[in-house]
Amino acid sequence: MRIRYLLLHAYGRGGTIRTVFNQANHMAAAGHDVEIVSVERRREEPQFGLDDRVRITTLIDLRQGAAPETGRGPLARYRASRRAVDVEEGPRHIPPGEFLNDRFNRHVEKTVIGYLRTVRGGVLVSTRPGLNILVSLHAPRGVVLVAQDHMNLGVYTKDVQRAIRSHYRRFHAVAVLTHADREDYEALLPGTRIVRIPNAVHSMEQQPADYGSRVAVAAGRLFPQKAFDKLVLAFAQVVERHPDWQLRIFGTGELKDELRALIEEHHLYNHVFLMGHTSELDDELARGSLYVLSSRFEGLPMVMIEAMTHGLPVVSFDCPTGPAEVITDGKEGLLVPPRQVEGLADAMAQLMDDEGLRADMGAAALATSHSYAPEVVHPQWEALFEELLTGDAG
Repeated sequence: MRIRYLLLHAYGRGGTIRTVFNQANHMAAAGHDVEIVSVERRREEPQFGLDDRVRITTLIDLRQGAAPETGRGPLARYRASRRAVDVEEGPRHIPPGEFLNDRFNRHVEKTVIGYLRTVRGGVLVSTRPGLNILVSLHAPRGVVLVAQDHMNLGVYTKDVQRAIRSHYRRFHAVAVLTHADREDYEALLPGTRIVRIPNAVHSMEQQPADYGSRVAVAAGRLFPQKAFDKLVLAFAQVVERHPDWQLRIFGTGELKDELRALIEEHHLYNHVFLMGHTSELDDELARGSLYVLSSRFEGLPMVMIEAMTHGLPVVSFDCPTGPAEVITDGKEGLLVPPRQVEGLADAMAQLMDDEGLRADMGAAALATSHSYAPEVVHPQWEALFEELLTGDAG
């Protein structure tokens, strides 16, 4: 079968990109014709491994020095002038509440619409609300349409939720990550097929964690969503009881300077380290003794589940749709009421106090992570696509 994945920026480092690449690699290995279509391109190479059999196509090349569209004559000049105007004009179809609304302008919309009109047959998978809306409006008939939600319905603003209610009914299936989110979508879109398929980890063949280390690990973009400010404040309380422990935060983002200032303010420069981006996160997770998730909201926290494949126990805020879908409090780790800094500190300290407890919870975490193994998750996608192509959608 032919499968196309539509991403806003396939050359970035986000969790959506990583999980889509994993899906695409599996589908190609299973013998399917797979293409990733990236609306924009800002880097030379993808940041995640991609099977050589997966084609990758760019619609708008934004790399420095990229060759502009060429042409001569009045028509070419008109198109260049029109494009310059469209770049400055806001999108017509994408609601302002879309998290990456600033990446959508009229030129982007027109380019995506132009691409969609060329699609024939097969399965088209779109991966965020802005793209899903354009697909629902402009994809031709005869294409199986699947919308993926890599976040969760509850975090979207009212205008995005209204757009979802108005436009998603055209999809043959809407795929969500958690049981709770499936229930929310079913209430919003009665009669639309809603399926829950979690994201898969990239591998179960991982080096086990070192429970004797004095290292807590966290990872994610340095954005407000991840609430690393709360984590730093919690660790400031922890080091009073456990001065021999370190917190290593992996990731890059706009809050780097703010977090560094917070670390300095609380004299944590020997305890909390902003490690930046690493291409060897598996190795870094294996050096840890526990994993901490401090997010304000999540879809399905994949780095947390990746940590569990190393046998790392988890301390997490019980933020909406995500951690509690995976973690049973007191089994694979500890869940803390959202945004309660003192509770997060106490939970970390409880695990730091007891190496045996870390090992027991880590073993349970490893067992639970098998539900997210590639060989468990990816066949669910393959079965869904085949059913839609041969069943009612056909």
